[in-house]
Amino acid sequence: MPTARETLLDTARTALDTLPWSAVRMVDVAARARVSRQTLYNEFGSKEGLARALVRREADHYLRGVEAALARPGPPAHRLAAAAEWTVAAAAARPLTRALLTGTWDDRLPAPRAARRGGRAPVVPEQRRADAGVPTPAELLAQATDRAAALAEHGAAPDACELALRLALSYVVTAAPAAPAGVPRHRPAPGQWAEPDSCRPMTPTITRLIETILSVDTTSPRKIIP
Repeated sequence: MPTARETLLDTARTALDTLPWSAVRMVDVAARARVSRQTLYNEFGSKEGLARALVRREADHYLRGVEAALARPGPPAHRLAAAAEWTVAAAAARPLTRALLTGTWDDRLPAPRAARRGGRAPVVPEQRRADAGVPTPAELLAQATDRAAALAEHGAAPDACELALRLALSYVVTAAPAAPAGVPRHRPAPGQWAEPDSCRPMTPTITRLIETILSVDTTSPRKIIP
């Protein structure tokens, strides 16, 4: 059973399907989650605190997806390609993930400011972590790369982990998903927060290219990337 905190975060995220963050009201979030406003403020402190928690959870969701892709059976190149495919799929389906990966924040999304230093620390441990700050795209990429580092023990080149994710990130930046008919590009379509049905939104050619690049020992002067 989800906790009150998770229910509030889910409610705030759902509100973004139809409203810009500036129009999401704390009183409405509490009412739709069927909790008191006092519970909402106890958990997050303020609307900025709610925004930080929402974005922090989105970063954690992305990293868990990377971990799941890397845990699949198969050679390291296939597993790294799966992590790259997950990166593109998550960015296409989840606007906050895309903003975290690219650093481009739509005016409809929460772009939380850092918590004020010197203030009273939140009582809720999860909120203290959220208030510590949202990762930058470089920091998020580094965290994902760290999770793939173990594959170096199974034959992957040390730089291959970062290379796979950088290739995926370049695809995210240059191949933004087309908006559905009748929905402005800047406005999230209802339901797009759902999990992607497939982790293969990239063309087979691009996926094969990633696997080919990752299978090459780039540390050897006798081998070159095709």
